[in-house]
Amino acid sequence: MQIAQNIRRMLSSVSRTFRFTPSGEPVVEMVDETTAEKPARKRRSKRFWLIVASIGFVVLLWPGIAFLLVHKINDDTALTANGVDGGAASVSITIFLMQREVNQTGWTPNAPWFMPAALLNNMPNFQIGVVKSLGRFAFELEDQVGRERGSSAADADLEIARARLQYDPTVWLVKPGTLWPTASAEDQYREAITALKRYNARLAKGEATFDARADNLMAVLNRIALDIGGMSAELDAQIDNRHKTFGLLDMKADKIFYRVKGGTYAYFMLLQALQTDFSDVIKERNTARLYDEMLLELRRAAVMQPLVVNNGTPSGQAFPNHLANQGFHLLRARTKMREITDVLQK
Repeated sequence: MQIAQNIRRMLSSVSRTFRFTPSGEPVVEMVDETTAEKPARKRRSKRFWLIVASIGFVVLLWPGIAFLLVHKINDDTALTANGVDGGAASVSITIFLMQREVNQTGWTPNAPWFMPAALLNNMPNFQIGVVKSLGRFAFELEDQVGRERGSSAADADLEIARARLQYDPTVWLVKPGTLWPTASAEDQYREAITALKRYNARLAKGEATFDARADNLMAVLNRIALDIGGMSAELDAQIDNRHKTFGLLDMKADKIFYRVKGGTYAYFMLLQALQTDFSDVIKERNTARLYDEMLLELRRAAVMQPLVVNNGTPSGQAFPNHLANQGFHLLRARTKMREITDVLQK
């Protein structure tokens, strides 16, 4: 049965290949090679355009892909740092924040053009704000708090940390404007982290100084208040120029917003830790209520994260001005700082 079926298939194939004249002579049908190649050519063309379309699709979606892969705004205000027993809480939180941004989240302000992070905007500005605020605290730590009565020699590790945290956050492996290799921002910040760890370890052993006096707390608050004043001025300037940027289409507003947000977040975390470091001073001077109110305003500014940053009419309801709202909380926090320093000065 199987043999018969195979024979019928073969005869059918032969009959399709040959046709017969009336006299019964077979005529072989010639197949047009050009016609035979057309399906293969169509398949190749279809495959080519499919590849082109796929590449174009990926290029168009690349910003969204980069956003999903890399973008992360670390503005959790409830976290705590596991520091060294006997070390300074403010130093521990500085170490924690820098380690998180550099080693865990990944540093994005210096991302080269071929990296997904180069397409980001909000996250790099947030990280710049964080490191700028921590760098200013490191300066005060090295200049005042880390010395006996502010007059002894500077701590070597604090000098290193302060210097490294001032490094340009946008520097990659090549020096800007040249092709010379240089140290990246991440490398500099990792050296700062290591130096701060050494300092905190020595502090826990009683081999370093953290002078938790009222005048030192006042000095730190004054420096932070000045910086917050600078942030507020930058926000105000952008709000005043909104008529030049069409308000809702202000492409610079989100950069300023997230840079200020990062700086405010870092200051909130620092001041919350300093509340522990200077707990005796805060209690003795009866400034706990003012301190909590200051932290509340900073937190409100730090956790703002609108879907789209608007630089609309300051009193607008449908399209609020997020820069104005952010600046409002900063102004209130700065006012509380001034009230605290006035009490500490007496």
